[in-house]
Amino acid sequence: MPNPATSHHRAPAWHWVLATALILAAASIPVLRFLIFWPKDQWQVDVEVYREAGVSILIGRPIYDAMTEAPQLLPFTYPPFAAILAIPLALLPFGVVGWLWTVAQIAATTGIVWYAAYRLIHTGPGGAARPLILGALAAPMFWLHPVGDGIRFGQVNAFIVLACLMDLRRPRPRLLRSIAPGVLVGLAMAIKLTPGVFLIHYLVTKRYREAAAAVATAAGTWIAAAILLPSASLAFWGGALQDPARLGPNMGTSNQSIRGVLMRLGPDGVAGSAIWLVCVLAVGAFGFALARRAYLAGDSITEVAAVGLMACLLSPVAWIHHFHWMVVVVLAILGAQPWRDRRRAFAAALIWVWFTCRLPWWGISWIANDWPPEVIGRILQNADLAGALLALWLMHWALRRSAPGRPGALSPGPTPPASGARGAGIRSRRPAGSSPGASA
Repeated sequence: MPNPATSHHRAPAWHWVLATALILAAASIPVLRFLIFWPKDQWQVDVEVYREAGVSILIGRPIYDAMTEAPQLLPFTYPPFAAILAIPLALLPFGVVGWLWTVAQIAATTGIVWYAAYRLIHTGPGGAARPLILGALAAPMFWLHPVGDGIRFGQVNAFIVLACLMDLRRPRPRLLRSIAPGVLVGLAMAIKLTPGVFLIHYLVTKRYREAAAAVATAAGTWIAAAILLPSASLAFWGGALQDPARLGPNMGTSNQSIRGVLMRLGPDGVAGSAIWLVCVLAVGAFGFALARRAYLAGDSITEVAAVGLMACLLSPVAWIHHFHWMVVVVLAILGAQPWRDRRRAFAAALIWVWFTCRLPWWGISWIANDWPPEVIGRILQNADLAGALLALWLMHWALRRSAPGRPGALSPGPTPPASGARGAGIRSRRPAGSSPGASA
């Protein structure tokens, strides 16, 4: 029998070529739609926002006052550190930036699949097949509605998901051997605030060192940005951050957070805020409890997927493209050996289909055409929130099916080290069937 620690080096080169061709062919569908046939005035509008922030720094223009060109007129909404990172984008023509950003998103999404599906890829039929398994798993992910929207707008979510996944996945990727756990989450927070939900998870699981590393990293970048861009930092932390209207119309269909749905369906004022708070507490309690159980079970993929969904559900604004976390969710439900538990495969397929069908826009069409009954249109309009809640429950169900003795179960690992113990944030156990090669 080949050594599992070395067999992953034996894939023929043509396997990698075939996997790459499969991924590019699948990604070509949203790329053709949104970069070739899409109206030019809506082309890569979000990466244009990032680029304009870099331009603002270079020409001395106020970052948070600048808008992209008409008809979009979009402002920059991220912390000043993100604007500093956007300076290289300002040095290239916008058309070049849009295409390079798309290629980077395809690579990042493929990386997400590589790290989130490591249990399946590395427990499959052998090292030679790993590129083909990667290609087969990654290809359909580009048809997910959130992933397609990320390509459409030129969004940053693929990179945020990849950073958080790499930071929390166990076994820890080899690329991060010299980087303390929590640092990549901190960098993600420095660019976009929503990954801050991982701090709550760190505290719930008593991983104080990882929480401290994340906070220190984010704070350090923000302080550095404040030194370099004091007026922009004051404008963001003192005003722009408190203005949700800068993000766009919060009541719009694209906002599939709990708050967004309640704004469309629920009462206004104090009653609406009270209902939202109750829903946030209930969903948050369930989601963080699920993530904690996954952590204790050694299932870091379900752990990351659950916390990532919290970033979408609990945030006041979660556009459809923010649900890029569904790539991790589908693979978390699928598990390590779906051929031994077809119910998990069916559940993963259900979530994939749900988030591929663009159900909110089906609902908009239903309502716009005045088809009866209207309630069906309203249900479809808010289907991504319902799908995310269903995905949370299915991950809970799948984790229970992974208990020892069930089909496709993970072998129980040793009890995590006590809080404060040396290396408390770094677990050495790995799911059954994983190998040292899985830490690639």
